Amino acid sequence: MPSMNTLHDVFVHELKDILNAEKQLVKALPKMAKAASSENLRAGIEEHLQETEGHVERLETIFESLEISGRGVKCQAMEGLVKEGAEMIDEDAEPAVKDAALIAAAQKVEHYEIASYGTLVTWARQMGHSEAEQLLQQTLDEEKAADRKLTELAESEVNMTAER
Repeated sequence: MPSMNTLHDVFVHELKDILNAEKQLVKALPKMAKAASSENLRAGIEEHLQETEGHVERLETIFESLEISGRGVKCQAMEGLVKEGAEMIDEDAEPAVKDAALIAAAQKVEHYEIASYGTLVTWARQMGHSEAEQLLQQTLDEEKAADRKLTELAESEVNMTAER
């Protein structure tokens, strides 16, 4: 790993980390959608997959504008979160209980992304990368909205069904 001597260095590293995280999610979300028994959960995951593909595109735009490659960092945290989600998929559980567990796994992912994008927005603003700041803020807003939708789905449908 290259040395990190400046805020810009750590900013670039974290951008590469979240790009890898988003790419891991693009692969994992279809499996989660397939495992969901709630039609609303499945639709929500599929919708977020499309947003996630957009997040990858935004990050690639940022890398192009900074004239750097987005390669070279593997997001260990997302790898672990995706593995946890995969374990939930493989569990022998009642459908609604599995849906509740899938929502929990998805919210862990959202909270990781919210933390990452929140930090990146702040750093981009501080360093005057206004285009990157705007694109990162757009993604942060979408991640927060996805988390709220998951909470609403859990509270209005899935958890009550799982509790029976």
